[in-house]
Order: sequence, then C-alpha cells, then structure tokens
Amino acid sequence: MQNRLCGFRKIALRRVSAPRKSGLQEEETVSSCKECGAGRNACESLFHELLVRDYSGRPPWAPLHAVSVACYLFQHPTRTDTETTAFYWALLHAYLQQGIDALTFMTQRARQRNSHRFGGRAPTADDFPGAPPFPPVSSTPTTYAVTIQDVAADGSFPAEGYEDRVRRWADATISAWKQASAH
Repeated sequence: MQNRLCGFRKIALRRVSAPRKSGLQEEETVSSCKECGAGRNACESLFHELLVRDYSGRPPWAPLHAVSVACYLFQHPTRTDTETTAFYWALLHAYLQQGIDALTFMTQRARQRNSHRFGGRAPTADDFPGAPPFPPVSSTPTTYAVTIQDVAADGSFPAEGYEDRVRRWADATISAWKQASAH
C-alpha cells in the first residue's frame, strides 16, 4: 500500500500493478476498467494527471480536489478503506446540495480540525451536516454514467466546462451507489 495525501489526511491508496500478458501491460489489453467501466482502462494514470492539476492550486481544479478524490475513490473502491466512506459520501452530498462555496467553507473547517492545534481529529461525515448516511450496499457498482475519463474530456482535463463535468461525475457516482443500495 502506498500512502498519498488526498484532501485532508493521509489515506491509503492501493496501487494495482498490471500483470504481464504476452509482453503487453494489462492496461493495454483490457478494454474497460473493472471497477468503473470506463474505456481504455486508464483510470489510474488519469487520476494522477488530475492530482497534478489539483495540487497546482489553480482554479478550476484545486477548489474541486476533494470532490474529485471522493468520486474517484467511490468508483474505485479497492483503492480506499471503509473508514473514509461516510466522510466522502457526506462531502459529495454537501457539494451537490450546496455548491462549491459551501463545500469550500466546510473543507476548510475540516482541515482546521485535522490540525495538530485542534487535536488532529480526522474529518468525519459530521463535518458536513445534513448529508444522508452512507447506504448499506451488498455489492459495489461497476458502471457509472460519468467516469474520470469523461471528466478528462480529451485527456487534459480542460478548464472550460470542468466544474460542470465534475458536478455530473459526482451526481453519477451518488446515483450509482444509491441504485446499488436499492438491490
């Protein structure tokens, strides 16, 4: 497991290495991602490209970093732990219901509470009041109406229309998990 700083605290992201098949990487031979259903199975490399933009500190990418991480982790659940599920679920709901300004305020507050000056408390779903609890799910979704590949557009995550693409990604992610919980 490889630790990376995502959002507010270190979370464990599992790097999945692709086995060799006839001299080609699995990423080149599999037509779609087994977790989110996106074509080309290039999710991880797109996610790393997106993180570079997020960490640049520039809009439109940086303000939506937490939303992007939440969407990616929900659509690739083998790369996260269950401790963060309720937090990211609440974060996505706060963003979809109240917009980027409310999300910015709530994430700044969560970041402050995570500081050693305030006891180093990891953010929880309680930092986003009004969000519904994460639903019990018997199986995780494997297809989504919008994936990181759609948000990347041409692969470069163009600034024009980025916030709209992320909003659709968040909505598609929530919808797929709600549908999975209904079965």
